[in-house]
Amino acid sequence: MNGTAMNEAAADHVDRLRAQWARELPDLDTTPMTILGRVWRLSNLVRPSIEATFAGFGLDRGEFDVISTLRRAGPPYRLTPTALYTTLMISSGGLTHRLDRLEKAGLVAREPAPHDGRSLLVVLTEEGRARAEAAFRTDMASEARFLDALDPAERDALAGLLRKLVAAVEATPTAPG
Repeated sequence: MNGTAMNEAAADHVDRLRAQWARELPDLDTTPMTILGRVWRLSNLVRPSIEATFAGFGLDRGEFDVISTLRRAGPPYRLTPTALYTTLMISSGGLTHRLDRLEKAGLVAREPAPHDGRSLLVVLTEEGRARAEAAFRTDMASEARFLDALDPAERDALAGLLRKLVAAVEATPTAPG
């Protein structure tokens, strides 16, 4: 197989998009797509599997985010609503909606804060803890299979490069508008 045929055989979705843009806008550098386009595509490809895993535990992604945040907090598995919505980067209204569903399912409870009668704490129930752990273990096993194409050194290298990129993007002030 010659170099051109091998490159065409190894081409992925992003390569095909870049080739189309190169034909239409040859002056534009589409190099950012080689990283960010692939990260976006990868996220879209694995999302259905992750969502199906959580659905198998009677959860949607947002509900799993809440109970897993409480589980990661460690004993006694309770946080203020403010700590939850800040960590999850959602609105307080969005959190309230999720908490209503989770409380109805018996996975969380809301109870008065011991030192402030005006405040509430969100507490992970035993059932919530068990479900969070089981869903997370299943999800990690599923996600690990997606990484089978990479050897351990490649995984470490990719993780390190992505960490560096995320840190740089997080440190960049967002442009107005």
